[in-house]
Amino acid sequence: MPLEETLDRVDADLAAGRVPVARQRLRGLVSSFPQDLTLRRRLAEVYRLYGDAAEAGRWMYLEGEQNADETAAFEARYGSAGRRMKALVWQGPEAKAATAFAQEQLVAVRTACAQEVGHPVDWDDPASYREDLVGEGRVPSQPWTVGGVLVGGGCLVAALVFLAIWVNGLIALFD
Repeated sequence: MPLEETLDRVDADLAAGRVPVARQRLRGLVSSFPQDLTLRRRLAEVYRLYGDAAEAGRWMYLEGEQNADETAAFEARYGSAGRRMKALVWQGPEAKAATAFAQEQLVAVRTACAQEVGHPVDWDDPASYREDLVGEGRVPSQPWTVGGVLVGGGCLVAALVFLAIWVNGLIALFD
């Protein structure tokens, strides 16, 4: 679907109160046209309707007229430079940015990420800055404890007993 037609649908969705549909269309457009700052600004406006300052700040991050509270909320939610790189969904070199401010922001985020991970990173190679995200949400491993071994062993025995009863019942069914 052409860009203008999709934007017309976004306007119609917003006029009809279908904010989630408009948001989804705009997110798709930003994914397809990541260098278009106007689309990012429109998406930020939709997130303001939700009252989501962090997401509004995310999509306005490359704009010169940022709201300081939204920017701070974005930076707090996406605490590391690697997470910000991923969140900005930029593609290509910073030189493709429409404004000097956007270029500076992109360079600053990429440079900070490279310093965090200890090697050069590239917008078009998420694996280059993915190291920053590895291990998120995982519990650090701990040495085995007697209690943990006993619980694990008990679960294993219970599973084997259940399997034996099930197999016994299945054999009895066909006898």
